[in-house]
Amino acid sequence: MQAHRVAAAPGGAFLYSSPSRPDRTAPVTLTSELLLRQDPSEDDLVLATAQGDQRAFAQLYDMTSSRVLGLVRRILVDPAQSEEVAQEVFLSAWQEAAQFDPAKGRAVSWLLVRARRRAIDRVRSAQASRVRDMTVGIRDLDDVRDDVAETAAVHIEHARVSRAMKGLTAAQRQALELTYFGGLSHSEAAGEAGVPLGTMKTRTRDALIALRKLLGPDVVARG
Repeated sequence: MQAHRVAAAPGGAFLYSSPSRPDRTAPVTLTSELLLRQDPSEDDLVLATAQGDQRAFAQLYDMTSSRVLGLVRRILVDPAQSEEVAQEVFLSAWQEAAQFDPAKGRAVSWLLVRARRRAIDRVRSAQASRVRDMTVGIRDLDDVRDDVAETAAVHIEHARVSRAMKGLTAAQRQALELTYFGGLSHSEAAGEAGVPLGTMKTRTRDALIALRKLLGPDVVARG
């Protein structure tokens, strides 16, 4: 990620100003013993970040920023918007790190869920903007019709997929949610679900096959 700006931190300090990542040279206060470990996990780093530990946050950023940006970019496509949303994700992670509960899941999943939600919110905001443009006649009629038709088609397709997902087994749904919707690799998804890598690959494959059948021949033909 590039072109980061200085972000306000609690107490009037600044979180980071480096063009590439959080500033490791800035004065920090280590408020947790977690970083005394040689290889702290993402969970450890978020817990330390919740205590205001800037060094922990910088390390968390280094470990997860490429994953967060990759997921956001798959949703938004546009590089500039993806960079902006990814920055928002990490700023919110700094501000709301205390909300992370390791008993409910891994820190990387917590970050990716936040990233996906923000990216989807950006898509919805763009769609709402197009509707506003339509009402004031900024775009010509043909373009407006195309935009409305495309938006309607996307919503219909999402609704169909959501209904079809209910026809999968719980294990198959979990596999798709972790990989296709959560942005995790098969290996990471296997670790999250506590199953062997081969099992996760099989579940994902079976889930896709079942989903295509549930969605009908139109989807198979397009795929």
